[in-house]
Amino acid sequence: MAELRFVPISEVEKINIFGRLGKVRDPLPLLFNGSAVEVVVTGSDLWIDFETDNDFHEPWVAYELNGAFMGRQMVLAGEHSICLFRNMNPDTPKRVRFYRELQAMSEDDKCKVLVKGFRLDGEFMEVPKYDLKIEFIGDSITSGEGSYGAVTDVDWLAMYMSASVNYATMTAKALNADYHIVSQGGWGVFCGWDNDVRHNIPSIYEKVCGLAMGPSNEALGTQDPYDFDSWQPDVIVVNLGTNDASAFEQPPLYIEELGATFKQRKNEDGSYNREDELKVVNAAISFLEMLRKHNHHAHIIWAYGMLESNLNLTLTEAINKYREKSGDNNVSFFQLPNTTMRTFGAHMHPGAQAHLEASKVLVDYIKEIFNR
Repeated sequence: MAELRFVPISEVEKINIFGRLGKVRDPLPLLFNGSAVEVVVTGSDLWIDFETDNDFHEPWVAYELNGAFMGRQMVLAGEHSICLFRNMNPDTPKRVRFYRELQAMSEDDKCKVLVKGFRLDGEFMEVPKYDLKIEFIGDSITSGEGSYGAVTDVDWLAMYMSASVNYATMTAKALNADYHIVSQGGWGVFCGWDNDVRHNIPSIYEKVCGLAMGPSNEALGTQDPYDFDSWQPDVIVVNLGTNDASAFEQPPLYIEELGATFKQRKNEDGSYNREDELKVVNAAISFLEMLRKHNHHAHIIWAYGMLESNLNLTLTEAINKYREKSGDNNVSFFQLPNTTMRTFGAHMHPGAQAHLEASKVLVDYIKEIFNR
């Protein structure tokens, strides 16, 4: 084994970076689950140096070698150096992807993963080119909550969330696509699962990573306006509505900050109160308008249904009204397969098989759109 040399991330020119970027590039923040760095290198050994911090939710990271999953682990706050491969044939190029498993944490202002560079005894080679760009927007399903763990595990913990077992990354790989993920467990298009109207994805979508707050995260530019022109997707997959549906089943929520009580109501016969249902419809229409404003040519797919499909009619009403209002027909609704007792994972969320089944049908649908 030759002596390893350190190459700062800012000096690695042959690299693929997955996920949104802000003003800070060295060290390189991995802001969302699935945010990643990918390199192709020769040499016998490769290590990655990075820094993490957290208050309560420890970050999880994972890595792949030549497209095959190799490992995932929790990392405590501090400086880290992880071996990505060792004692391999030095002449053979190896493709390595290192990524953040854990979603951006709105509940932990210190939670972060910062890539500083690589240690290697080989050379950086050209990285793969991708055929498509896909942005995935969602809630706990897109954050991979429950994708690891047993069905009997019900704790809400970082170790059960992932990008490695996730319909979004599965879909991107199957389509040879570059991707971004913007997701947060418990959030909706109008409100969160518990009627918290502050917890809606549109409110943070236009920032680099509006979910990552606190002084140290803000210093990374997370609260800055995101430069949408820097990365224009071909497809946007919106998987929102599951938590908006849950809000109709939850008790009223008083929010001291807003000085008001919020409740999505149901009628005596169990149907949705029309006034409150229209709040979801109008929020979805506004979000579609926002998405089109910033993503000029993307086909927008509203994919919904992995944890029941109670808002099917509500969401299709929103899409139809948006299309009629805007004349934009590059938007569609897609039904995802429901999770069953056979395919549940931890915390009563979709397990690995559910994500795989969702990915398979979504891949076929996207192929149809692009005649592939």
